[in-house]
Amino acid sequence: MIGPPTQEEIQHLIETALREDLGPGDITTASVLEGDPIAVAELTAKEPLVLCGLEIAKAVFLHLDPGAQFEGSSFRDGDSVPLGGTVLRVRAHTRALLEGERVALNLLQRLSGIATLTRKFVEEARPLTVLDTRKTTPGLRVFEKYAVRMGGGTNHRFGLYDAVLIKDNHIRHAGGIARAVARVRERTGVSIEVETTCQKDVEEAVQAGADTLLLDNMSPEQIKTAVDYIGGRAKTEISGGVTLARLKELAGTGADFVSVGALTHSAPAVDISMNFL
Repeated sequence: MIGPPTQEEIQHLIETALREDLGPGDITTASVLEGDPIAVAELTAKEPLVLCGLEIAKAVFLHLDPGAQFEGSSFRDGDSVPLGGTVLRVRAHTRALLEGERVALNLLQRLSGIATLTRKFVEEARPLTVLDTRKTTPGLRVFEKYAVRMGGGTNHRFGLYDAVLIKDNHIRHAGGIARAVARVRERTGVSIEVETTCQKDVEEAVQAGADTLLLDNMSPEQIKTAVDYIGGRAKTEISGGVTLARLKELAGTGADFVSVGALTHSAPAVDISMNFL
């Protein structure tokens, strides 16, 4: 199972993001600010959302001001936050608040956006289990897959190294589904998933002993036919063109999983503001 982001991963992300945003220094704050007094800022939800990235946002301010203090919120990652809800209240040096605002909000809004969209898919997809994909922002996979979990989704493989998924180009190179599965069986002991696009592929994959079949871009009728044929001999995962509008129909096909690339590649950021009190 994929764990939450480590402190090392969080610090690396924060340092990269702050270096990108601050560069040699915040010239606006340096010019406007007289001294560096302690101030309090509040982060507020401007729309209903599922929270994700709270500890990462805190870490941004702590990186800039190790004495930063947090108060005024009982929410945790994975919680539903209503419109107007206080996500976080930060007491820190004014310079740290101004310099960390955009990085903290960017990360919090992005991850909460993924968690919020995932929650919608999970609620519509029951009894299907909602899976994510590898269609993530380069360098942010561990964070975006964490956000999927906070939204109630389930992580598929993390990368190319931790699970087998035989896709069309692998099949073409191997000379067929049976050969591809046989070669993987000879060389690894892990579970094997095979991409299928038609009933013929489904039958070949089952006969080859695949553990899971990816039913790619099939109609609900084709999925039901495939599931009936498989008869529990393998798990089934629906993929391709999955939208919220299609989920109710797909949920009745009898499949086990539905994978949704949009959870990470197309989730809109939620609206969270930061204002000084």
